Amino acid sequence: MRPILPLLILLVSYLVISCAPSSEKQAQELLKKSIAAHGGTESWEGIKSLKFRKWTRLLSDDGSVESELDQWHEFRFKPYFEGKITWTKDSVTHVSSWDGSKMSYYMGENEVKNEGFLASKKKDFDAAFYAVAQPWKLLDEGTNLSFEGQKTLENGKPIDVIQVDYGQGSDIWWYYFEPETSEMIGIEVQLKDHRSLVYNLSFEEVDGLKFHGKRESWRVNDNGERLFLRAEYRYSDYQILK
Repeated sequence: MRPILPLLILLVSYLVISCAPSSEKQAQELLKKSIAAHGGTESWEGIKSLKFRKWTRLLSDDGSVESELDQWHEFRFKPYFEGKITWTKDSVTHVSSWDGSKMSYYMGENEVKNEGFLASKKKDFDAAFYAVAQPWKLLDEGTNLSFEGQKTLENGKPIDVIQVDYGQGSDIWWYYFEPETSEMIGIEVQLKDHRSLVYNLSFEEVDGLKFHGKRESWRVNDNGERLFLRAEYRYSDYQILK
């Protein structure tokens, strides 16, 4: 009878492991809760166009102001994805736009046609949409998710953590969620030359959807410890067409 006992132990262990949810599934479940907390999938997918104002201040490591930018962002989802970012600098209007197939950039009446410059502006355009489209965009195809459990921030606040991996050579992202509400409250990203930690300080609610309000971005070391405040952001004046 004794040899049966090890077999039972192995069988029970196998059942426990097989029934435990995978890290990816746990991440997806947390994201679904977060999306619901931010207004839901149906409301997000019902948007035809999204327009908002974004103010950005960049700071040097000594605390001095490096630059300020006040932009209008507009993204049109239907019938296809397009958009533009508009701002004025030194009395000159800048318009960076994507028409669904081609990037364009104007400084006043002058069109910039340098391909390398336009490629960099396309990255800026994609990054701007990626930032505002969270947490919904994290469920896009090709996004590798893993739930990393809980960690504690410097202020002692516990958070749920999801790691997002876009493949070899890509930046690595960690998304932070408030355990009680499932709201997305921060992002940590490892870039090629530095690591940043972005906090959501407030939200803006429009037509039942919860978007970024005030945010701040810190340069941090590999342990996530703050080095200096790198940027301040303020999102406002949201306009939604459904």
